[in-house]
Amino acid sequence: MTVDSHTVPPFPFLDLKMQFTSIRSEVNDAVARVLESQYFILGPEVDAFEKEVGSYTDCKYAIGCASGSDALILALLALEIGPGDEVITAPFTFFASAGSIARVGAKPVFVDIDAASFNLDPGAIEKAITPRTKAVMPIHLFGLSAEMDEIQKVAAARKIPIVEDAAQAIGARYKDRSAGSIGAMGCFSFFPSKNLGGAGDGGMITTNDAQLAEKLRLLHVHGARTKYEYELLGVNSRLDAMQAAILRVKLRHLDAWSAGRQKNADHYSALFREFQLEAKITLPTAPSYSSHIYNQFTIRAKERDALREHLSAHGIPSEIYYPKPLHLQKAFAYLGHKIGDFPVSEAASLEALSLPIFPELTDVQKRSVVSAIANFYKK
Repeated sequence: MTVDSHTVPPFPFLDLKMQFTSIRSEVNDAVARVLESQYFILGPEVDAFEKEVGSYTDCKYAIGCASGSDALILALLALEIGPGDEVITAPFTFFASAGSIARVGAKPVFVDIDAASFNLDPGAIEKAITPRTKAVMPIHLFGLSAEMDEIQKVAAARKIPIVEDAAQAIGARYKDRSAGSIGAMGCFSFFPSKNLGGAGDGGMITTNDAQLAEKLRLLHVHGARTKYEYELLGVNSRLDAMQAAILRVKLRHLDAWSAGRQKNADHYSALFREFQLEAKITLPTAPSYSSHIYNQFTIRAKERDALREHLSAHGIPSEIYYPKPLHLQKAFAYLGHKIGDFPVSEAASLEALSLPIFPELTDVQKRSVVSAIANFYKK
């Protein structure tokens, strides 16, 4: 049975309203609890959420902060990374990864990605290491963990700490370990569109290192342990109680939502086979030992822009993550990169297209997406 995409009512790329409908009473109770307490900054809700995230990610410590971007900055500050230092990362990612490195005064050193996973290519790291390298920042892009064993092997040989950018990967696992628990620190984002998203910005840093945890707790409150006594040059980056209360509700549902995304990904793969599109489209893959939680379901297509225009004309939503790699962004022009420096990342920026994958997506909607793609290639 085929489906004409014209017959399917319009639907969004991500439907947060459907998610909210299913948990409305729980969220309203949580919000009311905070309002009744009038305790808005840090406090018991944040303490409880930190413990719950620590447990969920198999980490001894979790420290809430104002955003995923701040989580990365705080992690770098905790490692005392600054001017003159270098941090290795990938150019195919959201701006905050390299932006955090530059924001603390260090130099982002880009290495290319693996074409299949979109993640940092472990084989490219060693050549990029210099005496100034103070950290490696792999990104678990789209919900799939980077190849952490190989990255750890290279970093450990030089005693270089790893800061995991796990902004899109809460709940993902690499072998028997949770994303965010493998390196020195893991950094998460609770931006509303994330699998675990708040009602605004929010972030978290996880670690199993007691000294780093203590330092992070100082850094995110201006460097003060007690009022008006400042031990470090910190920042104001606190997770507020309202976000923590809402996120505590959502965390209870996260595994079910992740399973829904994985089920949708499996159904997409079956549909692409049914419509015989394997030669036209490259589907996302994951090693058998990793769990992909599909913050995005990202395919690759040589005709990406024309395909997206066709989908849009037929009411099918899609998104491009990311249309220009970071080494070609104006903000990083001072690094002196040019087209051709990181060809795998540049190809991904031209070919990657993300399709709707939210848990509530229906079978009919998924079929309409793949049917529209099949119609494009028939033409």
